[in-house]
Amino acid sequence: MRLRDGESEVVIYERGAYLYSWSIRGRDVVLRGNIDMPTRGGMAILIPYANRVRGAEYVFNGVKYTLPVKWWPPREDNAIHGLVLDKDFVVKESTISSVLLNYVLRHSGYPTVLDISVKYELSGNSLTTRFMIQNIGSSDAPLTVGAHPYFLVSGDWDIKAGGESYQCEAVDKIPTGRLIRRELTRGDWDDCFIVDDPIQLKSSYSSITITRVNMRYLQVYTGVPGAVAVEPMSGAPDAYHNGMGLVVIRPGEVKEFSFTVNVTKAPA
Repeated sequence: MRLRDGESEVVIYERGAYLYSWSIRGRDVVLRGNIDMPTRGGMAILIPYANRVRGAEYVFNGVKYTLPVKWWPPREDNAIHGLVLDKDFVVKESTISSVLLNYVLRHSGYPTVLDISVKYELSGNSLTTRFMIQNIGSSDAPLTVGAHPYFLVSGDWDIKAGGESYQCEAVDKIPTGRLIRRELTRGDWDDCFIVDDPIQLKSSYSSITITRVNMRYLQVYTGVPGAVAVEPMSGAPDAYHNGMGLVVIRPGEVKEFSFTVNVTKAPA
């Protein structure tokens, strides 16, 4: 599905509610995606956990649950990036500049049933992504949500956030629960931060600003040449164990999260 507004165009796939591309005047803002490896480009949706769950298992309300391990190379013994990457969402509403997609998640590794809605709204050089998650099952459940966009940059890129920033101390990419006061700036990252808005990613290629609602955590990943993944999340990796940002969603309850990316300098 293509969304258009002004000089912006976004391509969304129903599989995974996946943002495949975003361009302005024909120049890409986001690294074009790969539907078979969705967290290596584009913007994948991460629900009901964002990034890793240590050992691909967890205990919630006294019950042990097992999750799928990472399913593309390099494989590892952790679960990663949620349960909806390869699921087919249904388009519920659409206009020329917006789309609402829906999927009902049932999984043996998760305590309840979630009704998941993802809405994309394009307005000129701004794109807002909204998540509306309802527990339609009969049990409480743990929840974190996130998105995994790769923004194209040139070699002179830098990143900063408003106010103070804290890095989540991690061992083998799993946060320990301890925070370290550290400025978010250019570096070699595969790390989670707690930061204030606005988040600014700038280079001579383009500049963006991100603002968030109920998504205080931010994963930054620099492992793909020519792009930086700046990932808004409601909780830290392994929140099912460390509790950082973890939400418990109760039967009938609805949780909402959102973020907006504003392109302040269009790709040159």
